[in-house]
Amino acid sequence: MFEYDGGMSDGRVAAAHDRLVEAVEGLRAATAGAGDSEQISVLIAAEAARRRLDHLSVATLATVERRDVFTSRGYKSAAGALADLLGWEHFEARRHVLAADNVVGRTALDGTVLPARLPATAEVFDAGRTSLRHVEVVAKVLGSRPAERLAPEVWAAAETELAAKATEYTPAELQVWGTELVDKLDQDGPAPDDRPEPEINELRLVRHRNRAGGKITGRFDDAAMFDAIATVIDAKSKPASADETREPAQRQAEALAEVCGFALEHGPSTLVPQTGGRRPQISVIIPLEDLENRARAAMLDFGGRTSPETLRMLACDAAVIPIVLNGEGQPLDVGRATRTIPDGLRRAVTARDRGCAHPGCDRPPSWCELHHILGWEELGETKLENLVMLCKRHHHLIHHPGWLVRIRDGLPEFLPPAWIDPDRRPRRQPGTIIDLPTPRHECVPGPELDRPPGVRIADLDDLFGVPAP
Repeated sequence: MFEYDGGMSDGRVAAAHDRLVEAVEGLRAATAGAGDSEQISVLIAAEAARRRLDHLSVATLATVERRDVFTSRGYKSAAGALADLLGWEHFEARRHVLAADNVVGRTALDGTVLPARLPATAEVFDAGRTSLRHVEVVAKVLGSRPAERLAPEVWAAAETELAAKATEYTPAELQVWGTELVDKLDQDGPAPDDRPEPEINELRLVRHRNRAGGKITGRFDDAAMFDAIATVIDAKSKPASADETREPAQRQAEALAEVCGFALEHGPSTLVPQTGGRRPQISVIIPLEDLENRARAAMLDFGGRTSPETLRMLACDAAVIPIVLNGEGQPLDVGRATRTIPDGLRRAVTARDRGCAHPGCDRPPSWCELHHILGWEELGETKLENLVMLCKRHHHLIHHPGWLVRIRDGLPEFLPPAWIDPDRRPRRQPGTIIDLPTPRHECVPGPELDRPPGVRIADLDDLFGVPAP
């Protein structure tokens, strides 16, 4: 994704970069035929160079943030801009942002230069005696609740001790040692608080990144809320018979899914409001070849690829909306040319994009909006080839000058601004659509729905028990 191009920089930066490359190649050449001691020396030199480069990146980032370089280009955070510019993971970008906030001197409104928030850590980091990961650990330890309760002079002394240990310990060791140090210094602990602890009611849904399904975790301090949930699950998770082999946890999980499925099927609009512009429904995306083979597999909005058994169960128990894909994995256009996006067309875009289509974003469809690639005011049509699914953050970004989106080969791709990539090479989500084999039939356009010879629209009714489109 990232490739340095000296053409985007002035002559001094390009010349310095050339010298850096030359020095690295010199180290590489030194390893040829080198003995064990020389090989070790190269490893040490490479780490020393990496630390110096990290310091340069952090210092430059602090300057960029002071000048609002990224916000003026539509980014709400430097981390998001760094991810697009340099191809970093967000945690890596946040690590650099955290370091820039803590080990680089600041400038007051009146122009006065202020010392870094972590001056002792800044000193050892500047000297190359500690790594960027060490800086992150020191910042997080001294940003904890116990550290915030320390007197200023005690906090400063702790920072000096942490900076010294950062040159001796690994980041993990420094984390343990620093946490213990702060806990000992915070002898009085938090101030007494006679107020009752605040109630926490939370539920987290996290999709598995590389496989189907996901994880649900929750906490309910509200007794009534917990009782309502527990009562329903308990009633639906009782052993089916004396020969029941499922563990209680499995029965409870399946009971929750059954209750939610029933709500999707029968719940009124007051109980199940619209999400992402439509009422929640289970959309089963059927590859064309699988339709010809009696739907052996499918893909769900959240859960990923289903098994044949799960698909058959959904077809019987839920409001299944079949979305047929052509041989190249592209959903058939079921919409109409209006500014208001109809429900069928929204489902088609969801089937194609699977959530926010911007590279690297994992927001699900229910968190996304549909964007007209060619704006309605510019005579852009409301059809599949002119729509892309974006989360709010990337929808805002795409309306800022720089990023462009287009549909190519039936799938959305994004052209970054020249300041990110001078060549503006297109980017896509990895695995945007289901990886499908080449179909046995060519698609023949019909009056309402593209379909291959030999597959009748009535087959949808046969498979799912729902009226055909």
